[in-house]
Amino acid sequence: MKRWRLLLAIGLGLGNLTWVSGVRGDGATAAPATQPAGRQPADVAAPKLGPDGQLDHHFKLKHEEFLQRRSQGKIGVLFLGDSITEGWNWWGKTVWPKYYPQLDAANFGIGGDQTQHVLWRIENGELDGISPKVVVLLIGTNNIGYPADEILKADEKIVQEIREKLPQTKLLIMGIFPRADKRAGSPPLMQAKIKKVNQGLATLDDGDKTRFLDIGEKFLDADGNIPREIMADSLHPTTKGYQIWADAMNPLLNEMLR
Repeated sequence: MKRWRLLLAIGLGLGNLTWVSGVRGDGATAAPATQPAGRQPADVAAPKLGPDGQLDHHFKLKHEEFLQRRSQGKIGVLFLGDSITEGWNWWGKTVWPKYYPQLDAANFGIGGDQTQHVLWRIENGELDGISPKVVVLLIGTNNIGYPADEILKADEKIVQEIREKLPQTKLLIMGIFPRADKRAGSPPLMQAKIKKVNQGLATLDDGDKTRFLDIGEKFLDADGNIPREIMADSLHPTTKGYQIWADAMNPLLNEMLR
């Protein structure tokens, strides 16, 4: 499992940087992203910093890539989030071509991102000059060490800023996916926190321009566990997991695109 997580981190190109798995690219244990040093407020925009206090290298590269993508052609659907979203480029790479290139979709996911990092990205130009028909937002799992109300407040602020930047764009808010990571408390407590956040996110659904979709149960077996063939590390979907996501999301996404 440790080797799998190391490969996962390397696959995302994070090198020696702190990443959500708690294992750095050099094999050393890093401070988990779910327990931020200094309790950075979840709802206040902040860049992601590396161990040296400078802008995280992967974060910087991806942010610059996204800024460039804005001028490289139409974006019809924008996926915005953390490593689970970025993972469409890796474990979801055989699923993505079936549905999303024809929608002019773009993937603005960055591994390890927390809510405050997405806020910083929005406030530093990633949504400027584009007009997607739909934004698919999935963010918050890397804030699991925060109280549920703080995660919800931060997600609500992200939704508000997306609405302000893209008033004509529809927003599909994905419920935080289930996970089982003992670093941030026992899985039952963690799942209860995720459920509470998702219940709050559900109230943002207006049946029109903002929709909420919780597909968490699709990733669970009959006993409520996450099968390894769906999330090998109990957090990031495998190829099968991304197919489950696509199958569960596409009907609503296609409806929103009409």
